[in-house]
Amino acid sequence: MKTLRTVATDLVYLVGVLLTSPIWLVRMASTGKIRTDWAARLGRGAALARTARPRILIHAVSVGEVNAIRGLVDMLARDPLAPEVVVSVTTDTGIARARALFGERHAVVRTPFDFSFAVRRWLDRTRPDLLVLVELELWPNTTRLAAARGIPVAVVNGRLSDRSIVRYRRVRPLLRGMFRRASVVLAQTPTYAERFAELGAREVLVSGNMKWDSIAIRETVPGADLLAAELGIPKGVPLVVAGSTEPGEEILLRDALPDGVRMLIAPRKPEWWDGVAANLPGCVRRSRRGKGDADTRFYLLDTIGELGMAYAFADVVVMGRSFGRLYGSDPIEPASLGRAVVIGPRVADFRDVVAAFREQGGIRQVEAHELKATLAELFATPDARAEVARRGVETIRREQGGTARTAEVLLSMLPRR
Repeated sequence: MKTLRTVATDLVYLVGVLLTSPIWLVRMASTGKIRTDWAARLGRGAALARTARPRILIHAVSVGEVNAIRGLVDMLARDPLAPEVVVSVTTDTGIARARALFGERHAVVRTPFDFSFAVRRWLDRTRPDLLVLVELELWPNTTRLAAARGIPVAVVNGRLSDRSIVRYRRVRPLLRGMFRRASVVLAQTPTYAERFAELGAREVLVSGNMKWDSIAIRETVPGADLLAAELGIPKGVPLVVAGSTEPGEEILLRDALPDGVRMLIAPRKPEWWDGVAANLPGCVRRSRRGKGDADTRFYLLDTIGELGMAYAFADVVVMGRSFGRLYGSDPIEPASLGRAVVIGPRVADFRDVVAAFREQGGIRQVEAHELKATLAELFATPDARAEVARRGVETIRREQGGTARTAEVLLSMLPRR
């Protein structure tokens, strides 16, 4: 019966791929993502040699999830059990980030599509004793094939957003087995825990959000001064850094910028860079090694992996994807650097994080029409700006601890050799 279900799942995937290929092929070709590592996405790659140490395979989808497991990977690796940690990532940007963070100490591999043949190859190559899935990432074939091999599956930093739970409820009878195959779910909040249990998860614990632990509280980031100098941003000039923006937000920000204040903007996706540049006259583009002068007002960070440095020399950070059609960006990193953070009303993907900051006064959440006045106030009143930043750091300290709780549970699931 399990074999029949696996075949049926593969057939559903195949039909879906064929029907949607005109859409995703054009999109991938137009954005350059067609040049991905297709062999690895189909499960191929070098096998990892086994040792006597237990092995944990952690799957994180992309950059956000990779960043969230930084502390967890280090905590697991330095435990007396000394488990091997292998990090597996889906997206190209996530792979690049994982290699930068973990590549010198841990193997980094690509997570394949959920076709059974690809998952079998992936498990054959990595041979884990424990499979860890970050946030959700439960897939029918992955969980089914792991269970068939006796590999326990844990979901960590578990979250089921408002949009996700609505979709899953519609097909709950089809997915209940997938959720039941998780040995344990460590959820971020009691609400998320209830949703996992509703969908069939057997053991659900509330561990907290690991993203609170993923970034150390500090005042600067290595390389920040060099980045500012190479962009030509003078020390001491008032600066807004807009992080992970979506198309159209650059216009809102441009028009809301107080006189004498400069802005560095980092769109979320590379395919948005040119359009943003067109709406910011005279902007200096990082990828072209341009350097601003006394008249430069706009800087475009059209690179990957440098946004954290930019946050470090901001006076105010505005979180993108929160004033348009999308669902918010994570404000923890800029807050951890002691920056005053402003965010819009669209925060469905980070509602609990934003709520925690708001409760302590560690963030300003405003509507689009309020952004101009808010920025004007924060730049005119340094004490108000500093107070938001201070309360943001206090919020992070209060919320930390989820990583240690998660590591304790995962280590208890490893075999004693």
